[in-house]
Amino acid sequence: MTPQLIHLAEAQKSAPVTDWAARIGWVVGLLVFVVFVYWLMRQGWKWRGTLQGDLPELPSPSDDPGTPLLTMSGRYHGSTTAGQWLDRIVARGLGTRSRAELTLTDQGLDVVRPGAEDFFVPAAALRGARLDKGIAGKVLTEGGLLIVTWEHGSRQIDSGFRSDRADEHPAWVEALNELSTTEHHTSTTEHTETEGAR
Repeated sequence: MTPQLIHLAEAQKSAPVTDWAARIGWVVGLLVFVVFVYWLMRQGWKWRGTLQGDLPELPSPSDDPGTPLLTMSGRYHGSTTAGQWLDRIVARGLGTRSRAELTLTDQGLDVVRPGAEDFFVPAAALRGARLDKGIAGKVLTEGGLLIVTWEHGSRQIDSGFRSDRADEHPAWVEALNELSTTEHHTSTTEHTETEGAR
């Protein structure tokens, strides 16, 4: 047998047999793990919603909302406890991200969310607005988010929005802060006058 034939004979080895049982076992194990992690996340979401069960129903806009001061189309990225950007609020549908149509009037801020629960922030509940870079689960460039701070029940809430046109954000911050300051001053004056009349 020539060296060339010996070389060919050595090269003709059978291909390794695929261990299908082990491979299928790994795939099934991975799928079970993914489903288990998803289930844990879902349980955590429900548990958080239960803890926040004291949050009252969200207000609805009045029948006569008034003349729009500003309007905006964009996205709603969620709400957190004011000043704690990782403490997500999921109760009353506030944890659901969605498209959003915002309208600011003298009555307050109307948030219409296709596919999610709409809500309304009365002017008296507004506590201010600012530009920021993040809220639970969403981080953008500096100033990429419009954060609206408002009071509902016993909680102060930060809600994050991003306009389809980010250059609108500064005008919204200015208008929201002006409206919240005016409303706070008015309510304080009314409270003082009521106290003085007693």
